[in-house]
Amino acid sequence: MTADAATTRVAASELSPRWWWGFLPYAAVSIVHVTALLSGWDAVSGPTKLALMPLLAVAVLWGGRGSQWGPPYTLLFIALALSWLGDGAATFFPFLDDELPAMLLCFGLAHIAYIVLFWRFLAVRRLPWWSAVYAVWWVVLVVYLWPALGGLAVAVALYGLVLGGTAALSTRCHPAIAWGGAFFLISDTVLAFRLFLPETMPSGSSALVMITYTLGQGLIAVGAVVATHAARAARESTV
Repeated sequence: MTADAATTRVAASELSPRWWWGFLPYAAVSIVHVTALLSGWDAVSGPTKLALMPLLAVAVLWGGRGSQWGPPYTLLFIALALSWLGDGAATFFPFLDDELPAMLLCFGLAHIAYIVLFWRFLAVRRLPWWSAVYAVWWVVLVVYLWPALGGLAVAVALYGLVLGGTAALSTRCHPAIAWGGAFFLISDTVLAFRLFLPETMPSGSSALVMITYTLGQGLIAVGAVVATHAARAARESTV
């Protein structure tokens, strides 16, 4: 049995049989939100988008019962709170003429929280060689989008750097986190093209942004819950 499989087995044995129930409201609202986007129901898509991160935080609280509160959960909740501000930038910062810089700032800080979380607290293996694909992604994206970025070029390049860093460092963690980092990257890649090269994107791409975003955030949260339980079990087994 590999170390990763052993960690997953230990974590599963320590988790409550119903730990995943807390994620059901998040999954349900995610489906409603994406359906509303595809159907053009703005009166539904707006409120459901703002409900996503609070519901995910509740899911983490439910799933994390019994594990020790500490820096990992603190960083995770900070990342979710900042993501919530980014999701609702237009609502939370109505005094701004353009909410995009505020959105980039909030999500950039959220990714920094994720980077510290993955690097310092949830890593279980070395950085795999194939994670270099995320560095290639960053170079290609910045070069391709640069002519269309205008005054936001530096900000977008920096945001892309932390996003790529999140995805790369997620590969050191539980497989659910690694998949979450990849989906988050896909979401922001599609969003970047929607914002700066909208003529290249098909209709309905906003739904793709949110499908991959909700999957990414949800998988990161699930992986973090499982990993923190595994870490506690490992500590207790050595006492």
